[in-house]
Amino acid sequence: MKVLIIEDNARVSALLKRGLESQGYQIYISEDAEDALVMVDKITFDLVITDIMLPNMNGIELSKIIKQKNADLPIIMLTALGTIDEKIEGFDAGADDYMVKPFEIRELYARIKAIVLRKSSSPKKNESSNYIEYQNLKVDTKINRVFRNEKEIILTPKEFKLLVFLMSNTERILTREEIAENVWGNHFDTGTNYIDVYIAYLRKKIDKDFDEKLIHTKPGVGFIFTSQL
Repeated sequence: MKVLIIEDNARVSALLKRGLESQGYQIYISEDAEDALVMVDKITFDLVITDIMLPNMNGIELSKIIKQKNADLPIIMLTALGTIDEKIEGFDAGADDYMVKPFEIRELYARIKAIVLRKSSSPKKNESSNYIEYQNLKVDTKINRVFRNEKEIILTPKEFKLLVFLMSNTERILTREEIAENVWGNHFDTGTNYIDVYIAYLRKKIDKDFDEKLIHTKPGVGFIFTSQL
């Protein structure tokens, strides 16, 4: 696996490089966003690990550009802060995972392995069937567009991924643990409410302007995507 580390702190990048090379990864280092974008264009990476605080361009904006170039390239964000707002901003930029400094290098190993496993086990898209439909809601998974009653609904990358997961499991109660594992690729932290925040975002866009509600809460259990309630 080729891993690009984008970190302007030489000590931190050296520690990450040494640790990941011990696990058999091929490591490339970039100290700023502009150099990183050049490397992404030239080299086929399997994973990007980027700090949020970078010179010239922050990791949030950098991740958006990288995802525009290659939507399937996994990104892990590193930050010294860990607020819900910052995590949501990172996920909206396309981050697949988020780690708050300082962290145990073994935890990073586990996060990487989880991302690799999820990527390798995810079903390949059928080019002849790019649509998921439920009632009057239609999702084009090839170009990431959503329509309800022929009206387009604009979603962030993470909202889109959450909607696709819900629509792929209609009429079934989904726990927060299931959603966290399948949409975020990590275990649900009971001390945070980011899943509830994203469900609220999605409801506002998918259900608010329509009489028939599709996203429902099952108190104490989780959520269900259905028109039957």
